[in-house]
Amino acid sequence: MALTDPLGDMLTRIRNGQQAKKDSVLSPASKLRANVLEVLQREGYIRGYTEDSSSKHPQLRIELKYFEGEPAIKHVARVSKPGRRVYSGSRELPTIRNGLGITIVSTPRGVLSDNEARAQNVGGEVLAEVF
Repeated sequence: MALTDPLGDMLTRIRNGQQAKKDSVLSPASKLRANVLEVLQREGYIRGYTEDSSSKHPQLRIELKYFEGEPAIKHVARVSKPGRRVYSGSRELPTIRNGLGITIVSTPRGVLSDNEARAQNVGGEVLAEVF
């Protein structure tokens, strides 16, 4: 069965893994997923990720992060979906929880957090919001 929203699937796996108090979760590998995980790691929402290419289909092992038993990610949601794409300029990027959360944006300069996109003065497709 083909996935219509692979990034949404990965975010759901992270959300479900944290609710089940898992140390790590597996997700099929792709460049977009790896770039989003890189932003989450830079911003401190996950411990890290590794690519496991030992099987037929490469997988990403995502190391989840907890603080005093609580998940580091309280909320993760897909903004731009396959049925409704959401784009934003650098000045119109949404602020999540007065700057406590981040927005992940796909720009011509790569996948960036909202703060990085504002600093580089680029906009793009708003992929997800995390806090």
